[in-house]
Amino acid sequence: MEGIGVLTVVTFTPLIGALFILFVVRGSDEEVARNSRWAALWVSLFTFFESLYLWVGFDPATPDFQFEELVNWIPEYNISYHMGVDGISVFFVLLSTFLTPICILASWDSIKTRVREYMISFLVLETFMVGMFCALDFVVFYIFFEAVLIPMFLIIGIWGGPRRVYAAFKFFLYTLLGSVLMLLAIIALYLDARTTNIVTLLNIHVDPQLQLWLWLAFFASFSVKVPMWPVHTWLPDAHVEAPTAGSVILAGVLLKMGGYGFLRFSIGMLPLGSEHFAPLVFALSVIAVIYTSLVALAQQDMKKLIAYSSIAHMGFVTVGIFIMNQQAVAGAIIQMLSHGVVSAALFLCVGVIYDRMHTREIDAYGGLVNRMPKYAAVFLLFTLASVGLPGTSGFVGEILVMVGTFQVNTWVCALIATGMILGAAYMLYLYRRVVFGELTKDSLKSIRDMNWREVAVFAPLVVVVLWMGIYPLSFLLPIEVSVAKLIADYNAALAAAGHAATVAVR
Repeated sequence: MEGIGVLTVVTFTPLIGALFILFVVRGSDEEVARNSRWAALWVSLFTFFESLYLWVGFDPATPDFQFEELVNWIPEYNISYHMGVDGISVFFVLLSTFLTPICILASWDSIKTRVREYMISFLVLETFMVGMFCALDFVVFYIFFEAVLIPMFLIIGIWGGPRRVYAAFKFFLYTLLGSVLMLLAIIALYLDARTTNIVTLLNIHVDPQLQLWLWLAFFASFSVKVPMWPVHTWLPDAHVEAPTAGSVILAGVLLKMGGYGFLRFSIGMLPLGSEHFAPLVFALSVIAVIYTSLVALAQQDMKKLIAYSSIAHMGFVTVGIFIMNQQAVAGAIIQMLSHGVVSAALFLCVGVIYDRMHTREIDAYGGLVNRMPKYAAVFLLFTLASVGLPGTSGFVGEILVMVGTFQVNTWVCALIATGMILGAAYMLYLYRRVVFGELTKDSLKSIRDMNWREVAVFAPLVVVVLWMGIYPLSFLLPIEVSVAKLIADYNAALAAAGHAATVAVR
């Protein structure tokens, strides 16, 4: 446990790669761009293969944190560099390292200006994302959590669309405002417990009245990250203006930071607050599922439609988390992982035709199956996965959340089930208008199918979506023990609070 280990290596390998590109890569503009792409790709692939050791070496029989590293950082304030993963966080680390090389490969031809800076931004972003999911000290967590904003702000603001500066600032200000309240909550927890060690804080009992205020402060930050209705308005703008790879990492990983925060901190540290405010979460989640699904049906921009679908899918996640039984919480984690892969793939599908036609308007397309059969097949798979077709990853998470929710609240279950119906409506409507029909538009008659690089981008995503759908147990086994401990601790805290209340009344 003492000293530096595999988590630090996985976390900081991309940062070393970014420094290599910054200081070592030299030559003409064309040579710098080419070498930066290759260096970023090899570094990100190496990081992914390093992270696979976490899965291979992970013991699914124990709920404890594994691969722990602890180094005293500021001992006078009891602050340490503390890293570790459990069944809840290990797959988010893998998701981050899995999507980064895909993003770099997807940007190979589409990013032509400031290529060196673009690749550095993605590698630095990967370090911050992985570090955030591994951090077991609140100060370290907060540094990584906030640092993620910087490279993402640059990716949207420099390489985005016509309104990129507006979208970047909106993204930054929304997420920063919520995080300031979280910082106040962290300070309050520190003053109460005199430690920033997350493992210690998970095992202490915070005053019930304080829990309510701390829960609201954490909620302000995590609800923006998810994002939940009504603080979701930054997401469609950010997606529309971000480059394709920026949308991939935003939907694939950054939205999961909110769900992870709810699981680790809101539920884990503030069970009484979570139980008290669960009806609020259910109400906001149901509104998000139904409202954003209806808004998605009205969209003419493909990216905006998929962005609204992301908000609806994350509504399932927040319901599953706060239902707090085994099926629902495990389903919420699987749904986050599935959405990370499927939504990333859908944004890549939009990017393929945008690179050719330079428009995302649905009306500009139609009949693509006649010219792009490989593209049509891949797009169909991810459309059906988004809808929740059995045999794909989307089905596993949604059905587990529905089963778990039905056991606790049938009305909430019935209302979020409408999201599955509306999801099928807007996704199949999108697919029919873009891919099926006659090829009547002259501008599409010379469009070419996917090249080898684009096939290489989609191949691993196809494998993961089918793997999670056909054999979900390989993902559920490491998750279940940690979820069971989380639920047991939560129920024990509620029972103890109930007993304390009874004693007080006597």
